[in-house]
Amino acid sequence: MKFFSIFLLPFLLSAIVGRENHSQTSPPSTPKTQIVLLGTGTPNADPDRFGPSIAIVVNDTPYIVDFGPGVVRRASAAQRKGVKGLAMQKLTRAFVTHLHSDHTVGYADLIFTPWVLERKDPLEVYGPKGLKAMTDHIVRAYKQDLDMRLYGLEPSNKTGYKVNAHEIKPGVIYKDANVTVKAFAVKHGSWKEAYGFRFETPDKTIVISGDCAPSQSVIDACNGCDVLIHEVYSQTGFLKRPPEWQKYHSQFHTSSRELAEIATKAKPSLLILYHQLFWGTSEEELVNEVRQGYSGKVVSGRDLDIY
Repeated sequence: MKFFSIFLLPFLLSAIVGRENHSQTSPPSTPKTQIVLLGTGTPNADPDRFGPSIAIVVNDTPYIVDFGPGVVRRASAAQRKGVKGLAMQKLTRAFVTHLHSDHTVGYADLIFTPWVLERKDPLEVYGPKGLKAMTDHIVRAYKQDLDMRLYGLEPSNKTGYKVNAHEIKPGVIYKDANVTVKAFAVKHGSWKEAYGFRFETPDKTIVISGDCAPSQSVIDACNGCDVLIHEVYSQTGFLKRPPEWQKYHSQFHTSSRELAEIATKAKPSLLILYHQLFWGTSEEELVNEVRQGYSGKVVSGRDLDIY
């Protein structure tokens, strides 16, 4: 019996070591937080870049920031890529940085399409002053459609089309078990109210600039954050623009050179470019423009990228 135990000992040790090695090399669990770029576009009608929209998905719960053209179909495309949290019935929370049309043209889509696809909960939306009026006008504009779906032969629920619009000020504007969302004011030309957002989740801190000229508030909100998602235009392309457009863009948006300075001070672990204005420059050239003044990790975002 003693000989038998000694004979088996090497095999037993091997099995134990094997189990330990297996546990050490097992793939990590899925991250709690996903960032999905639903749209990275501008008012330019680029078929490869839909209207501005970002989904922060935490524990399969989505939080949509801005709703440019195509937002719902982009959410559906991301769901097909494996982002379960972007199922239509879950699209119940949204935040809007400002009321420019390229950031809000998809609002009616976000209100009605998920409801038609059986969303039951009302849509909760947070944004600047004017959001309530915009919401009321959109719902009234679709009165005939609502009447047909609510009182005609089509099966429908009586709640999923409703919208609760919350007009915000800087500070904490939303909190649940997954996220704390803080709004901060940014400079966006002559807009009286434009905001960026800071999302604090269990495993990430994400700052979204919205549309803005260089703003100290972005630096303060990030301050070493995990991810900074910032709009940008090409400095090289800008110099080729007509004077009236140079005047406009310098007051409303951030150049690649200015963004490099912002990111150097904000120190994000990852800088993601979105809402890119290329004006003839390539994506690689735009990234290189930022890298001329910034040594951190930077990528140019594309529609349906997932981080």
